[in-house]
Amino acid sequence: MKTGRSFLLPAFLLLAAFACAEGTSSWTQSSYDEFSRGTAKGVAIRSNGTLELAPAFTPVFTSPSTFIWAMATAEDGSVYLAAGQPARVYRVTRDGKAAIVFEPKELQVQALAVSGNVIYAATSPDGKVYKIERKAAAANQKEPAKAAAGQTPAATSAQAAPASAAASAEAAKENAEPVVPVDASFQASVFFDPKTKYIWSLALDAKGNLYIATGDRGEIFRVNPAGEGAVFFKSDESHIRTLTFDRQDGLIAGSDGSGLVYRISPAGEGFVLYSAPKKEITALAVDDAGNIYAAGVGEKRSTGAAAGPAFNPPPPPPGAAAAPAPNVNPLASTGGSEIYMIAPDGSPRRLFAAKEEIVYALAFDPRGRLLAGSGNKGRVLAIEKNGDFTDLVKASATQVTGFASAGTRGLYVSTSNLGKVFLLGAAPQAEGTFESEVFDARVFSRWGRMEVRGGGRYDLFARSGNVDNPDRNWSPWKKVMLQKEEKDSRLDAPPARFVQWRAVLAAGAAADSDRSSNPAPTLKA
Repeated sequence: MKTGRSFLLPAFLLLAAFACAEGTSSWTQSSYDEFSRGTAKGVAIRSNGTLELAPAFTPVFTSPSTFIWAMATAEDGSVYLAAGQPARVYRVTRDGKAAIVFEPKELQVQALAVSGNVIYAATSPDGKVYKIERKAAAANQKEPAKAAAGQTPAATSAQAAPASAAASAEAAKENAEPVVPVDASFQASVFFDPKTKYIWSLALDAKGNLYIATGDRGEIFRVNPAGEGAVFFKSDESHIRTLTFDRQDGLIAGSDGSGLVYRISPAGEGFVLYSAPKKEITALAVDDAGNIYAAGVGEKRSTGAAAGPAFNPPPPPPGAAAAPAPNVNPLASTGGSEIYMIAPDGSPRRLFAAKEEIVYALAFDPRGRLLAGSGNKGRVLAIEKNGDFTDLVKASATQVTGFASAGTRGLYVSTSNLGKVFLLGAAPQAEGTFESEVFDARVFSRWGRMEVRGGGRYDLFARSGNVDNPDRNWSPWKKVMLQKEEKDSRLDAPPARFVQWRAVLAAGAAADSDRSSNPAPTLKA
């Protein structure tokens, strides 16, 4: 057992039912599906039915915007956010202070890229790429920057003071829009206009060239640092949805329509690496070994169906105004998502599939595990190369839409509905709790003993009641004594119809004095 981790293997509860001569029966919980019906706080659920401490997951910033579509981390450790409804670019510092650095006239800021002190922001629909930089840096250029149409006027010095995460949180508590000031030290200019309707993704190569994935004509533009660009690659798909680079500086692109994954050489020569069973590639990632990961969503249209963009912003929460739809066909959850791994030799295989998940983002955690951000339950999943997965954390938002590096602290995680930023830590929580679903014995029952297979530091508790809602006058939680003797492992819960168990996990290996009579505790209730 490594210090800092704690895990609890599948548990099962033994019930003795005496009413109506029912005899003895048992309740077993040992699978992911069974545990997923419980409530985890700081506890991750693995697909093999293991509970373990989750990474620390803390709020950093609550945005006034409904959608955060992309993030990019700057050299100073601050993170920039591409947001929509309203369309803005936010800057959030390492200590959680936020400011608006750009407010365009378009409906969404869809993509971001950061190169040194320059931020590139792409808007949709009828989008352009804007160059955002400090005014002092712009003044040093040979030609003055052209102000971006629709840019918010410079704020007063009082308005330009950064907002704290605490102030944003307090405003949210009062059901008011978080107050985020404008940072007047930034200015924006139009960097490149591809004259197309949608811009979905941006990527920078080692030479500072910007690659722009667009929609309607399925084109990728390449633009040099001076703003001179042209079509780099033309697909027969309607939309190029996402971009990244492999370890040989080959551009990897994912499309919408036929779900294609391309590798494009520096000369602009494209090769289809994989035609996915899904219609749209929403996210790409490449690991250090050269494996390419692609997330696919949606069902492919039948031959002859009208072409049109398939991606929509996630639906707003109940009661909120709907965002203007920038395209024709909404992305529904039917068909779910799949994640594919394409090996360096080109061989593909399906790594993960979920009927009720829509994967919006892929990245790697400090341990090198593939992370998937999904909706519409706001989850972050860790996926192993053998297909095993862990339900790591759940955000207080509907969709997880992006990841960005937070250095040694871990990863920033962005969400939509509502637009928030969290920090997914590199280390696990100090403590976490898991509460099982409520078990209905259907008859008045006397509880027996509880068994569990596990390791690390944890305690188990149980409670019971005669109504299905534990908040309605159930018994208090009572600790289950984890001893070798069966008589000492009985549940201290009153006879009743309903019962529930709770696990409290703590970081670190179990001390020698803990459960010394049973190093692999057997908990009987």
